[in-house]
Formats: sequence, C-alpha cells, structure tokens
Amino acid sequence: MNYHFASDNTAGACPEVMQAIIEANEGYKSSYGADDLTTRAADLIRDIFETDCDVYFVFNGTAANSLALATLCQSYHSVIAHEHAHIMVDECGAPEFFSNGSKILTSPGAHGLLDVNAVEQLIKSRNDMHFPKPRVLSITQLTEAGTAYNINKINDLCNIATTNHLKVHMDGARFANAIASQNISPKDMTWKAGVDVLCFGGTKNGMPIGDAVVFFDKKLSEEFAYRCKQAGQLASKMRFLAAPWVAMLQNDVWLKHARNANACAASLSKQFTQVPGCKLVHPTDGNEVFVDMPAPLAAHLRDAGWAFYDFIGGGARFVCSWKTTQQDVDAVIQSAKQYHG
Repeated sequence: MNYHFASDNTAGACPEVMQAIIEANEGYKSSYGADDLTTRAADLIRDIFETDCDVYFVFNGTAANSLALATLCQSYHSVIAHEHAHIMVDECGAPEFFSNGSKILTSPGAHGLLDVNAVEQLIKSRNDMHFPKPRVLSITQLTEAGTAYNINKINDLCNIATTNHLKVHMDGARFANAIASQNISPKDMTWKAGVDVLCFGGTKNGMPIGDAVVFFDKKLSEEFAYRCKQAGQLASKMRFLAAPWVAMLQNDVWLKHARNANACAASLSKQFTQVPGCKLVHPTDGNEVFVDMPAPLAAHLRDAGWAFYDFIGGGARFVCSWKTTQQDVDAVIQSAKQYHG
C-alpha cells in the first residue's frame, strides 16, 4: 500500500505525543485523574479557550458525544442534528442508548452544514407533549462533508438555540482543522458564540487515543464524572490520556499538525480538479477531499496501492493527516493521471 487516505485515524501518533507518553511512563502517579499531567492538560485547555471550564478526558469521540448529550437530555427530549451528522449515522445509536432514548431529529443542509431556517422551522414545528421536546442543537465542526461553519453561521445557529431554550453541543472531532481553516479563535468558535459543551477531538490530529469533553457551562457538568465512570470511560491510568494533550497544546503543536493536514488537502483538492473525469463534491475547508470520479479510475487507484473511502452519499473521500506530505499528494495525483480510460 502506498498511502492510506481513507481516514486520518490510519496515521499513527505524532512524535511529540509519543515522547510525552514515554515520559509519562516514568515513576509513579496518582490514578483516576488525580495526577499532575491531567491537571496540566485541563489547565492548557482552559488557557486556549481563555475561560474557566470543566474538562474530562474519555477514550474516544463516540463516548464524548454520547455522554455529553446524555448529560444535556432526558429520555423525552430530542437532539437536532444534520441528517448526515456522525451522531446520527455513525455511532450505532450510542447517543440514544446513553440518554435512555432521547431522539435525534435530523435537519437538511447543503455540504453537511445545517440550514439556519430549517433548524428554526424544526424547533418550532411542534410544542405538544406527544412530540419529543427539542433540547439540544448539535453542530459538527468540521462537518461530515469536510466543510466548516464560519463564525456568522455559528452565531446564527446558537442564537436560534438560545432563543428557543436549547443547549448547544459541538462535535469537534476535527475541531483543530476547523480552527486552522477558519482562522477564528477557539473562544469565538465556541463559548462566546453560545456553545455549551464541546467534544474536542484529539485522535484525528495525532494522538493514539483520547478526546476531551469541555463544558463551558459548568452547571451542566455537575455529575458528569459519575456518568463517565458508569460508562467505563474513567481511565485508571489517566495520565496516558492526558499526556498527549499536554504535548499537543504546548507550543501550538495541535495547530501545526492541523495546518499541515489542511494544506495537503487543499493541494490535493486543487490537483484533483485537473484530473480528467474528476470533480469536487464539497468545498475543501479542512483536511478532507471529496471527489466524484469514474468507477474505473477509482479501481485503478486502488490497484496502484492507494486506499480511500467510498463515502455515504456519494464520492470518494481522501483524508490528509498530520503525517501526510506533499509528496504523498503528488504521488496519488500522478497515479490518477496515469489512468487512460
């Protein structure tokens, strides 16, 4: 295999993180998060968001999203999300399971982005007790289509949610890529706009494991630690979840890797438009490129050793990571141009 463009999950851990894990392995440290690395990681998250917030570390994004939403909802509530949102199509019903049945209501929108008017219409569509009461608006940043919400759209969505007494959850599996793409400060993209809780992804940006659940409204997280424990998400050796965050957040390593992934994706996107028969399905705002290509060309690329994903809804998805190089990008484009269908 030449390169695995199927997902940024396929890249290993970045060297800064691996070094941090090695150092965390020295000596003895208190368990269950009562260690200096966990404290340091949480403080660094507070620093980058420039606010006091509650921070919890869990093993993966599904746990982060599901437990956060379960904290915000009762079983008779509903969560409004894009029809292609990860919590809707790729988490095996985990949000519903951990919330004891809160329903996900889907809303449309081009290129994975929620349509503000459609969201407002859905919120106001019914207010009787026979309908699951809307309680949370979930925004995915970056979206499942690799697109990013700009600050104006985030503000508009949060304003609609607040006006209608909904909490706002942000699925930030690729939050770093969104920050690098939009050139917006973390605080402006989240709590200043009205986001109540962020699921801050680390795995896709160079960590081997571990996401952070960040409650900007601390009143919402009063018993979240119990929920983590009950769900098997309280790591006994928490320092190994926390140490990668320390390494990534110090000296803006997280942004360095996100910018590299985004730059490689931008180059790949531009070059694919020059390949006969190929066209982009979505704008390239972050580290994912969605390409409509002839089936024989896709087969040719796979035969040449390139891995990529046939995405739900159509198109081939190519994902760049912290590890992707310009040489990788140029090589897959060269393979594509060698096809003569």
